[in-house]
Amino acid sequence: MTTTIERVVRKAPVPERPRRGRGAFRRHLWSYVFLIPLVLLFGGFTVWPMIASWWYAFFDWDGVGSPADWVGLANFREVLASDAFWRAFWHSFVFSLAAIFVELPLALVLAILLNNSWLRFRNLYRLVLFLPVVATTAVIGIVIAILLDPAGGLVNRILLDSGLIDQPVNFLGSTSIALPTLLSIDVWKGFGITLIYWLAALQTVPKDLQEAAAIDGAGFWRSLRFVTLPVVMPIAIVILLLVFQRSLNTFDLVRAVTEGGPDYATDVVPTYIYRYAFDPSLQAPRYGFASAAGVVFGLLTLVVTLLQAPFMRRRVGS
Repeated sequence: MTTTIERVVRKAPVPERPRRGRGAFRRHLWSYVFLIPLVLLFGGFTVWPMIASWWYAFFDWDGVGSPADWVGLANFREVLASDAFWRAFWHSFVFSLAAIFVELPLALVLAILLNNSWLRFRNLYRLVLFLPVVATTAVIGIVIAILLDPAGGLVNRILLDSGLIDQPVNFLGSTSIALPTLLSIDVWKGFGITLIYWLAALQTVPKDLQEAAAIDGAGFWRSLRFVTLPVVMPIAIVILLLVFQRSLNTFDLVRAVTEGGPDYATDVVPTYIYRYAFDPSLQAPRYGFASAAGVVFGLLTLVVTLLQAPFMRRRVGS
């Protein structure tokens, strides 16, 4: 005598196996058609430039005609021996350090505050903090240059009127102050996107866990330490990588505000590469050398990223 479960199993429809071959291709034909523009754009503007950079790096080429003057590894040796390149790389790395140790924790603190439902006008605060992200960097550069102008800029006038300084400060023209000034602007501009990352991570914390912690008598700090942070830790690793990559490749802000000056005090690797490839002051562009610098920078970025992997695995595992 068959049981009820056996009768149900016998009556249950057998799942249809996915069709393979030409029939499956026809069924998903439009999906492949819609992917064609993405594949073409990705190949033309991402894959091909990467391959071409590696190829051009072995030539002494000015960008005119086809590269023909093969120099082998000479461009790479020149890049590695260039003090200006390593100074620019250090400046790029400092941008990443500022983003990781200043922007990242501050954004987390504000995200925890803005994630509370009892906070009034929290959506308005989010909008205000996110506005610098969508603002054009060129416009920000012009506005910042006007505000920080030592000859009548608003910031200097406020500092002089308040008695904090005796003479105007050349924030963007001093070799000792220009880099910290740019770091502050970069943190301010990228703060909104990092805040959104943290808010998205905090939304993944189950309400049941928070309510259970509250019932067990856990206060805000204990709930944050033992419930919220362990849950968002895997996403925090991704946020760390995103912020690190974005800040390490800072270009538009430096180009718009200081162009790497004064005296290369704010020069970063992207502006270093741009200068050798497109600077009109050069008698002839050095596309081959610039490509080699880009390849070296990419490899160094990969190495620094891989060095973070053991730390990330330990944090996620704990």
